[in-house]
Amino acid sequence: MTLANRPTPTSGPTVMLVDDDETDQLIYKRVIARAGKLGEVISFYYADEALDFLKRDDRRKVDVIFLDINLPRMSGFEFLETATQELGERFTEAVIVMLTTSLNPKDRERADEFEVVKSFINKPLTVDDVESVVDILGQGRPL
Repeated sequence: MTLANRPTPTSGPTVMLVDDDETDQLIYKRVIARAGKLGEVISFYYADEALDFLKRDDRRKVDVIFLDINLPRMSGFEFLETATQELGERFTEAVIVMLTTSLNPKDRERADEFEVVKSFINKPLTVDDVESVVDILGQGRPL
């Protein structure tokens, strides 16, 4: 079965993808589908819009957030700070995975300051990366 014909998983952990690059989003969706272990993917180009979604009471539970660091309007780090303050426990239920092209060790150090950040991945996202995130989800997190 080709990737184009592969069914999109309808059950499994829900993923939020926050990245301002349309091409990256398309690639990540394909990688996530190829891994076949995650469910619905909810995409946002802007962190502030993702935050607005997370604030909604009628939203679907989000299990994993793949978050780019360098975003317009609100950076990935600003998103983490704001979401942690405004959403509290509702936010800390998700596994946050930082995605970046940055090789600056200070970005990794800053990400480590947030308890919710469970992984820091240099782009591009791979099937192995997705499988590592699934392993993180399986360690004591209800799915």
